[in-house]
Amino acid sequence: MSMEDYDFLFKIVLIGNAGVGKTCLVRRFTQGLFPPGQGATIGVDFMIKTVEINGEKVKIDHFGFEQDLTFLQRYLVADQHWRKDNGSILFYTGNEGDITWFCNNTGFMWDVAEELNAMLVFAEHRYYGESLPFGNKSYSDSKHLNYLTSEQALADFAKLIQHLKETIPGAQNAPVIAIGGSYGGMLAAWFRMKYPHMVVGALAASAPIWQFEDLVPCGIFYSIVTNDFKKSGPLCSESILNSWGAINRISSTVEGLKWLSSAFRLCSPLKTKQDVAVLKSWLSDMWVNLAMVNYPYKADFLQPLPAWPVQVVCKFLKNPKLSDKLLLQNVFQAANIYYNYTGAASCLNTSQSATRNLGLTGWYYQACTEMVMPMCTDGVNDMFEPRKWNFQEFSEECFKLWKVRPRPSWIVSVYGGKNIISHSNIVFSNGGLDPWSGGGVTRNITDSLIAIVIPEGAHHLDLRASNPGDPKSVLQARAMEVQYMKQWIEKSRHKL
Repeated sequence: MSMEDYDFLFKIVLIGNAGVGKTCLVRRFTQGLFPPGQGATIGVDFMIKTVEINGEKVKIDHFGFEQDLTFLQRYLVADQHWRKDNGSILFYTGNEGDITWFCNNTGFMWDVAEELNAMLVFAEHRYYGESLPFGNKSYSDSKHLNYLTSEQALADFAKLIQHLKETIPGAQNAPVIAIGGSYGGMLAAWFRMKYPHMVVGALAASAPIWQFEDLVPCGIFYSIVTNDFKKSGPLCSESILNSWGAINRISSTVEGLKWLSSAFRLCSPLKTKQDVAVLKSWLSDMWVNLAMVNYPYKADFLQPLPAWPVQVVCKFLKNPKLSDKLLLQNVFQAANIYYNYTGAASCLNTSQSATRNLGLTGWYYQACTEMVMPMCTDGVNDMFEPRKWNFQEFSEECFKLWKVRPRPSWIVSVYGGKNIISHSNIVFSNGGLDPWSGGGVTRNITDSLIAIVIPEGAHHLDLRASNPGDPKSVLQARAMEVQYMKQWIEKSRHKL
């Protein structure tokens, strides 16, 4: 490929001392490999990585006939290891965020591409990233948001695969495997269920497809979060549980509000009860997110964090019987790990709890329509303030925000809930440390609806790139996943 064939050409020069791993880093970036036995190289290594960024026009409404409006759906293609004669396609079912961010955090696909002779396709979910059906009006009101549903997204994916097979030489008969994590994992599983003629199988990582209605207890999510902290430090979860009362007591006075604002180095000082509620929600999100990304090595998925971050923050939370101010000063130390591990922030912003690559506004809308996941806490089986699941209250809040009412039974009606025994070729992987595993499939349903549990795994750890810090359980899980994918590919070829 000549320089004229590129829309953008970036040249990166890596300079460093001999023997520090420059070639390993370059090969990791360009080839998806990190060879621990890499020998020393002499002179200059020159390597190229190509990623195609494309767009495909798809219908805004796949299920109606009155309008024929379309929008440009973004997708990424990497075909370094694609073989036209016997290659496969690994298709990432994009979730609630910018697809480039998910592409960069799904190293597993890059790691296995050569072994499976695979083309990698990362499809962006409508209404996220740059795939906006109505441009800057997409979030203007519920009328424009009306087409933000999982069903429409799956139809987008189906049409994109059809387009790829029609336009890429050699792709017509290539078996396609859907891969996704979290909501994307739910979409991968549902894609195989609804479009089995499009994908020969699916890897659904950390996919809580049963976190609906009463399929699982509403408190299971926060119970798992709490257990992560219980296991990571003596009296850690008890300290967090006691911190809510400490916040309530100190925030009851004007002086207390000033102290809290200063102690937590907040960018905006606390002035009202609502501000205090926001602070507590911000801290709750932090505890949840720490459990989700409790990876065994440094990572920056939601925030830049150290290895085993729950253990790190629990070092500050060893004594739940401290005075209110001392206890909350320790909570601040923990918060500063999550929100300011790099030390770059001069103050902490309670309006932001995770990376901006996530499309939280769109997800809130989806939660207010079809993605209704009941959650509750009791302060006994978990480390949070008691809060019952109140659907009516939730519905009123959704109507106030979006002028829509949630449909709590819809997902179960459309995708089957626990009645999915008629489907096949889906691997559900879940991490034992991941709060979302409570709503996931953790036991085999049939010999082709497989559950893989990774005891030391947090949120879709298996989809992340191979790392020297990976526990043995995730290495075994990835090996099993690749083995199932090979079986699906081989079986599909015999049907041709």
